[in-house]
Amino acid sequence: MRPDGWHLTEDVDEFLARAGDFLRSRPGPHVMQLTWAERVRGRGAASFGAEAAVFGVLDRAGEVHGTFYRLAPRGVALSPLTPEQADSLAAHLAALGHTLPYVSADHGTATAFAESWQRHTGATPRLRDTRLRLYRLGTLTPPEPPPAGQSRVLGEEDLDQVMYWCGEFARAVGEDVAIDAGSWAGTRFADKRYTLWETPDGTPVSVAGMNPLIGGQIQVDVVYTPAHLRGRGYAAAVTAEVSRAALAAGAHDVVLFADLSNPASNALYQRLGYRRLTDWAVHEFS
Repeated sequence: MRPDGWHLTEDVDEFLARAGDFLRSRPGPHVMQLTWAERVRGRGAASFGAEAAVFGVLDRAGEVHGTFYRLAPRGVALSPLTPEQADSLAAHLAALGHTLPYVSADHGTATAFAESWQRHTGATPRLRDTRLRLYRLGTLTPPEPPPAGQSRVLGEEDLDQVMYWCGEFARAVGEDVAIDAGSWAGTRFADKRYTLWETPDGTPVSVAGMNPLIGGQIQVDVVYTPAHLRGRGYAAAVTAEVSRAALAAGAHDVVLFADLSNPASNALYQRLGYRRLTDWAVHEFS
């Protein structure tokens, strides 16, 4: 065992064998670890444009205390860590010669790691403007009455429609990703189940997606309504439908991220029964 307790591997199966129980014991804070480990296991790191995948487990006296993953050349994503644990990881990665464009984690962990990374490497951290809040569903409270129309689950025959909506969402949140028939399978959007809200005449007005069930948890990911159609209850209706579907699929926990700069969406999720779990931060390194 290494003195600092960090074990690194490029084998996602080895990573999950070591850390799977730990991650599933608190699936909410570990949502990104669980999600991306399953994606890499199912499709391989190369399908996401990554040069390699590196996973790490902090194991002390046979007990797992933390994890991280990195899809190079992207940044590092961490499970919740204490400042001492974050510092030990920063020192370890710096000693191995890693160069990191950013760190992503809950706010406290990301801040502690960023400060340690600066001490060990001299790289200057900058807090990314986009601030996220992770919510977990309590008691689902659908809007009453719902807006006129109905929901519809999208299938394989709706791929063009799905790609269009995901492209609109990606542009709205500033994701630099090409979404078309050729690139679709390699995007993070390809493994979701999507639901539309349609007006009575069949016009699609809002979309929501959900990730597969992992560790008893489902993440609602991609909620989008075109700007000119907002404020009519469509996003609330489609998010409620997807949340209900997640529970019906067996999820014990349903989580989603919201941009804190958008008070309307945060208020919407809270009305539906979502409660704050933790705040998220990304620190970029110059």
